[in-house]
Amino acid sequence: MALGFTIERMHRKPLIDSASGPALGESRARVLELLRVAGAPLGVREVAERAGLHLNTARFHLDGLVEAGLAERRAEDRQRPGRPRVVYAAVATEQAGPRSYRLLAAMLSTLVDHVVPDPREAALAAGEQWGRYLAERPAPFERIDAEAAIRRLTTVLADLGFTTGEVDEHLPRTLPLRHCPFREIAESHTDVVCSLHLGLMRGVLSEVGAPVTAERLEPFVEPSLCVAHLAARDSSDAAGPG
Repeated sequence: MALGFTIERMHRKPLIDSASGPALGESRARVLELLRVAGAPLGVREVAERAGLHLNTARFHLDGLVEAGLAERRAEDRQRPGRPRVVYAAVATEQAGPRSYRLLAAMLSTLVDHVVPDPREAALAAGEQWGRYLAERPAPFERIDAEAAIRRLTTVLADLGFTTGEVDEHLPRTLPLRHCPFREIAESHTDVVCSLHLGLMRGVLSEVGAPVTAERLEPFVEPSLCVAHLAARDSSDAAGPG
C-alpha cells in the first residue's frame, strides 16, 4: 500500500529535472534542434525557412545560441570562388536533452524502503562508507581536534550542496544544515535519505580520527533546516583514521 502511495504522488510531480540545462524559449529551442538534426552547418536563411521565422529573428536566436555555447559560427567550406557565407552548427555535447535524476533517486529510495530488510541501517552503512571516501584524511601522525574535524565535515557537506551554520562551542554541539540538496526525496523517504546523510557525517568524522561523532540528525525542524547533533566519540572508538 505504501509503495503504491509513493508512486501515485510521484505522478503529480514533474518527472524531468528543472535544471537539466540552460532555459531556452520555444523558438530558440526549435532553432537549436534544427541545427542538431541538420547533418551539416546551416546558414541564417536556411534556418529561417525551416523554422518559419523572420530572417532577423533567426539570426538573433542563432547568435544567442552561440553566446550560450550551444552553437558555433564559422565560414562555410566551399571550393568555388567568392566570399564564403557564415553558417551555424550545434556544439556537440555528451547528451542533448533533459535529465531525470530526481525521478531516479525517488525510484531507488522506494526500492530501498520496500525491499531492503532494514532500510535505515542499510542507509547508515552506505553513508558511512561514502563519508570515509569523501573525507580529507589527515597526514600521518596528525591529530585532528574537534574544530578541525568539523571544518572538514562542513567542507564535505558544502560540496554536496548543504549550507551549514555556526556550530556550538561546547559538547554536545548542534550543526545546522540548510537547503538540503535532496529535499524533495528526503520529504518522502526520510528514513533512507536522512540516515544516509547521518551515516555520511559519521564516516567523515571517523575517517579523520575526530574526537566527536554525529549522534543523530533531526530532519526538517523548519522547512529548510535540519539539525545534526554532535557528541564526544566513545573512547573505545577513537583510535584515529584506519
